[in-house]
Amino acid sequence: MPEAPAGTLYRGREGMWSWVAHRVTGFLIFFFLLVHVADTSLVRVSPEAYNAVIGAYKNPIMGLAEAGLVAAIVFHAFNGIRVMLVDFWSSGPRYQRVMLWIVLGLVVVTMAAFLPRHLMNVFGGGH
Repeated sequence: MPEAPAGTLYRGREGMWSWVAHRVTGFLIFFFLLVHVADTSLVRVSPEAYNAVIGAYKNPIMGLAEAGLVAAIVFHAFNGIRVMLVDFWSSGPRYQRVMLWIVLGLVVVTMAAFLPRHLMNVFGGGH
């Protein structure tokens, strides 16, 4: 594999993968918001259809998808702060790799705090 030219953050290194992950999580969050607006608007059209859709969401697969959504939001938020620091802090590019590891650590800590309670609710232990 050829070496990346000097002065770039991307080209297969941490900077590129965080760029890709930021766009993917942004798209997934946007898609969720579209679906959320659509299913919530059903309450005006047909309360019975709304209740059926909401009832369909109450299963373990959707509970795991919710956990994935929270992970995407948490990563996107912390990485967005990192992107701003890289762009607007004069030393940001120099520390972008360290900041990515900090972002990943914050995601792990946040999810470790969120997941136990959420998974108890999803799998019936939190009722």
